[in-house]
Amino acid sequence: MADTDNGWWREFIAELPARTAKLAVVRKDGSPHVAPIWVALDGDTIVFNTGRDSLKGKSILRDGRVALSFDDERPPFSFVLVRGRAEVVEDPAQVRHWAGVIGGRYMGADRADEYGERNGVPDELLVRVVDAKITAAQNIAG
Repeated sequence: MADTDNGWWREFIAELPARTAKLAVVRKDGSPHVAPIWVALDGDTIVFNTGRDSLKGKSILRDGRVALSFDDERPPFSFVLVRGRAEVVEDPAQVRHWAGVIGGRYMGADRADEYGERNGVPDELLVRVVDAKITAAQNIAG
């Protein structure tokens, strides 16, 4: 059932139409916070954008531990779980580039530039999930 060695998890995350990930971060009081996010892959690294002043951004800047969940809710059901550390990139060119790539995955390539401009702005962060531990299973009810 676990399939982390042959790379299936990468295909699952990269598949179109794009799945929304669920991001878990640690709030200041130690409680969990979960939010849906859009992502892309840069090789084996999951990347996403978030605002510096959002709850996600503040939590990541304070405590870089993150977890993500991706799932296929259709039988026979599959999932990918990711635990890792957030590496924050504030370089405006990278933030804008990845905002476009991510927006294009979810909204269509014809809108990538629009999302790059909209989300590639000051106080927007690019987050790279590093030191990732992957748990994946496909066709769990098959």
